[in-house]
This record gives sequence, C-alpha cells and structure tokens, in this order.
Amino acid sequence: MLIIRIGNLVEVGFEYIILLYQPSTYETADVVSTFIYRTGLQGTQYDPATAAGLFNAVIAFVLVYSANRISRKLSSTSLW
Repeated sequence: MLIIRIGNLVEVGFEYIILLYQPSTYETADVVSTFIYRTGLQGTQYDPATAAGLFNAVIAFVLVYSANRISRKLSSTSLW
C-alpha cells in the first residue's frame, strides 16, 4: 500500500484549488494540475499542457519505481 500511495504524492487536491482559482491567485496557487487545466483546456495550448502532464507522470513513475526497489531490498516484497 505504501508503494501505491507514494505514486499519489504528485496528486494534489485539484478540486479544492480550482474552486478558489482566480487570476489574482495564479502566481501563488498554481500547481501542475491547475497549470494543465488552465493551459490546455482554457487556453487551448495543448503542447505545454501535454508536456506538463507527461512530466507529472514520469515523476510519479520514478517515485514508485524507487520505492519498489527500496522495498525489495529491505523486505524482499515488491510490487513487480
């Protein structure tokens, strides 16, 4: 369960942020998920939104893979 939860570290409460999202809070409240939403869906710039989403997925994969390697070394149980 810990390995799977580590993959969710890059996920934030997107819904909570988007409810209070205004142009005056873009500088302080912008996270990767809201950047993807604002750039891709509202601004119809799909290239940077796709790159940000891919970056988010790669970081999550590296975290899960690293946690799996550490778990395998410590307790000989792993995800794959």
